[in-house]
Amino acid sequence: MPILSSIVSLVNTRRLSQIEHFKKNPEEVQKGELLRLIETAKNTTFGKELDFRSITSYRAFAERVPVQDYEGLRPFVERLRQGENNLLWPGDIKWFAKSSGTTSTKSKFIPVTKETLENCHFRGGKDVVALYLQNNPDSDMFSGKCLTLGGSHQINNFSNESYYGDLSAILIENLPFWTHFARTPEQSIALMDEWEAKLDKITETTIKDNVTSLAGVPSWFLVLIKHLLKQTGKSNLLEIWPNLELFMHGGINFTPYRKQYKELIPTDKMNYMETYNASEGFFGIQDDLTDPGMLLMLDYGVFYEFVPLNQITHPHPDAKRIDDVELGVDYAMLITTNSGLWRYMIGDTVRFTSLHPHKIVITGRTKHYINAFGEELMIENAERALEKACTVTNAVIKEYTAAPVFMDEETKGAHEWLIEFDVMPASLENFTELLDKTLQDLNSDYEAKRYKNITLDGPQVTVARPNLFMDWLKSKNKLGGQNKVPRLANNREYIDELLKLNL
Repeated sequence: MPILSSIVSLVNTRRLSQIEHFKKNPEEVQKGELLRLIETAKNTTFGKELDFRSITSYRAFAERVPVQDYEGLRPFVERLRQGENNLLWPGDIKWFAKSSGTTSTKSKFIPVTKETLENCHFRGGKDVVALYLQNNPDSDMFSGKCLTLGGSHQINNFSNESYYGDLSAILIENLPFWTHFARTPEQSIALMDEWEAKLDKITETTIKDNVTSLAGVPSWFLVLIKHLLKQTGKSNLLEIWPNLELFMHGGINFTPYRKQYKELIPTDKMNYMETYNASEGFFGIQDDLTDPGMLLMLDYGVFYEFVPLNQITHPHPDAKRIDDVELGVDYAMLITTNSGLWRYMIGDTVRFTSLHPHKIVITGRTKHYINAFGEELMIENAERALEKACTVTNAVIKEYTAAPVFMDEETKGAHEWLIEFDVMPASLENFTELLDKTLQDLNSDYEAKRYKNITLDGPQVTVARPNLFMDWLKSKNKLGGQNKVPRLANNREYIDELLKLNL
C-alpha cells in the first residue's frame, strides 16, 4: 500500500469504528441525533413557537412539528436572507444552496449552516475516502489530484451579504486550505459561472495534472470528458490520466451512462462509487462497490423519517422511523437537520435494499413520475427499461425525458419519450417494443393499463436532434453545475418546450 494511503487509513480507523457503531445501533443513534437537534434549537424563534423545551420523545416531536415542503420554509428563508438570525437554527446563516434539481424558474434557497458544512457535507466527503480505502487498501489515489466539477456562486442582493450558489460551489469555497493541494482545477476556475469558458479552462489546466479521481455529476462530466478528448486528440481518458482509478458520482442515476464511461475509461481497475449528497445534506455512500445500495449515514446531524408514497399528500402522514421501515417499499424522505430544516420533505423517493445495515437506492422524485392514467411509472422503472432496450439494440442514450400524451375523443393515452441518442438503435421500432415490454415486466400498474391497449397505447419514441437538451438548458441559463434534465413529468410542460426546439 502506498505510504500516504496507509497514513490516511490509519487516521480513519476511529471513524470507521463509529460507522460500525451506527450500523449496529441505528435506532439509538438516530434518537440521539433528534434529541440533540431539538436541544440545540430550543431557543430559536421556531423552537420557542413549538415549545421545543417540552419535547422529550419522537411522538411529541411528530405531533407538534408539521411536515413541510419548500413553500412552508420559504418565509423563514426570506427573513434569513434579509439578515435575521436565530430563526430556525442558532446564529447567522450566510450560505444558501440554490437548488437546481429541476428546471423551474422558481429557485429554492436551502440554508447551509456551519454545522451542516462541517458535520454533514465535509464529514461525508471524508467518509467516502475512508470507506473507499477500506475496500481498496492498495489504492494510489493520493499520488495525484481529484478533479472536481462544480457550479458557481455569487453575492446576493440582500443586506447581510449572504451568498448563494450550487452546493458544489459552496463546498469548494469553504473547503480547508490544505485540500486545494489535492484537487484540481484551482478555485477561480472551479467557480466560473460561464460553462463553456469553464470547459476550456479546465481542459487547459488539468491535462498537465496527474488526475487519479473524479467527483461530480455523471452527465456533466461526460460533456467535459468528450471536450478533453476532442481538444487533445486522444481516444480515451487513460491516455491523458493513466493513473485514474475512481469516479465519485451522484446527483442522477449512473445506469444510463455506465456503458459510455467504460468505453471512455477502458480499464477494469476503474471504480465507480455513488454518493447521495444533496443541497439539503449528505445522506448516503456506496460502501460496497459490488452492491448498488448506499449506506444511510445516521450520525451527520440528520434525523430521518420515511413516508409511504400513498400518504405524501396527507397533512399528517404516518411517517416511519429508521426502525420501522420495510424492504422493497418506496418512501418519500423527510429530514430534520442541523441547517434548521424541520420535518422537511426533500422530494426524493428511496427504497431500502438492506436493514442490517440500512442501505437505500434512490427510486425517483415525488414530483417526477408519470401517473396520468394510474400507471405509477417511477424513474427507476424508466432507467431499467431503457438500459435493457439499449443493451439489446446496441443503443447509447445521451439524454431523455418522457411525458403523457393525454386522451382525446379519438385516441387513447400514451407516453411520449423524447430521446437524444449518442448511438442510434439498430431498429427504433425494436427499441420501442423492448422499452414497452420491460416496463410491463417491471411495473404491474403500467402492465394493467397497457393490457390489450384498453387504457394506454404503446409508447411513442421521438428522436431528439444532437445537443437539443444542452441547448434547452442553455436557454434557461442552466448549463453545468448540478442542473438536471427532468426525466419524467406528469404534464407536458418540459417536453413541449423541448419539442419546439427540436428542429
